[in-house]
Amino acid sequence: MLHTFVAYVEDKPGVLTRVASLFRRLNINIISLTVGHSERPGISRMTIVANAPDHANAEAGHRIRASLFKLEDVVEVDDIGKAPAVTRELALIKVAATAHTRSHIFELAEVFRARIVDLAPDSLMIEITGVESKIEGLIQVLNETEERVLEVCRSGKMTMRRGAHKSGVLRAMGVGTGEPQPEEPAFEHFADNI
Repeated sequence: MLHTFVAYVEDKPGVLTRVASLFRRLNINIISLTVGHSERPGISRMTIVANAPDHANAEAGHRIRASLFKLEDVVEVDDIGKAPAVTRELALIKVAATAHTRSHIFELAEVFRARIVDLAPDSLMIEITGVESKIEGLIQVLNETEERVLEVCRSGKMTMRRGAHKSGVLRAMGVGTGEPQPEEPAFEHFADNI
């Protein structure tokens, strides 16, 4: 079972090593790890997707969250779990291309709402953003045709909760958290497969 966590950590050397070591000690595999600046100065946002062993699934989410929160440089941890969220991944795909096959690759990119971001005499590079299945679909179609996938670089999953904000986000926005915030209406999942 996959578990998704968003951890806000201090932007210091060694934090990533501590987080990775924690998962090693817990014997839990990290499937995807994305780190970048957050909305707060000096704080980075980590999105961690982990696969807990089958025998640990019942309490794994709580255990991982509690262990992460105990780390010295971790400011806040959110277990996305089954909460409504938007998840995206970015991929760059380099494909072998000739003058004969380029137009077909351009058509495929358009069908998958991807962009051609680099063009060389013998290859081109596609940028695609979306859910994992969309990226896998493009790679599969490219491999089934004459085009050869030469190289793939993927960002890992980025996840953000939908609807009402958590207290940490409200604090970062400078909004008081004394009263409970009304939940925003749930929207159809029209963008989930884009």
